[in-house]
Amino acid sequence: MKLPRVYPILDSESLASRGLSVESAARALLDGGARILQLRHKGHWDRSVYESAKTLARNCREAGALFVVNDRADFALLVGAALHVGQEDLPPDDARKLMGGGMLGYSTHNAAQLQAAAGLPVDYVALGPIFGTTTKRNPDPVVGLDELRRCRTLVTDKPLVAIGGITLHDAAAVLEAGADSVAVIAGLMPMNSTARTLREGMEEWRETLDRVA
Repeated sequence: MKLPRVYPILDSESLASRGLSVESAARALLDGGARILQLRHKGHWDRSVYESAKTLARNCREAGALFVVNDRADFALLVGAALHVGQEDLPPDDARKLMGGGMLGYSTHNAAQLQAAAGLPVDYVALGPIFGTTTKRNPDPVVGLDELRRCRTLVTDKPLVAIGGITLHDAAAVLEAGADSVAVIAGLMPMNSTARTLREGMEEWRETLDRVA
């Protein structure tokens, strides 16, 4: 499979701190050309979050984009989304039983985890944080570009998504170090973000990374 080079993550907490809803942010990013969006909500999944997820799933389908739900296989199945799980979530083998042929992504944070992921029934693997990040409360140790380059050789049959502290300034270097896609949260959403700046930012990210060989 081939992933878009820019993989925006809609982190509900980060968006709320900027006065943005996940729906308005998603619409702006889709208008800017996003072809994949992940919803990351670490709080309680109440009915309002479920309704938001349904809206995002519909909007992504209409835009021809892939919608991914973080952590929650039940909600991913209900809204017809792909699923992304982490090291402390539902194990990938069990997640695959639920998801069937639906797309499944998996987070790793070091070479040992990445190497183990090579034999798991997942469609892509994420590695990070590549750089220091402020959008995770207890981040794992920074990987860095040199380690990313080395880790790329450990999993060759799945797309590798780099995540963690990536900005437009260093995104090209991350791709050149071996990542197939870069997942971004704060790098697309400065504190003064509006729907308009998100759309413009998404356009700039796509144009910049499309030029990377």
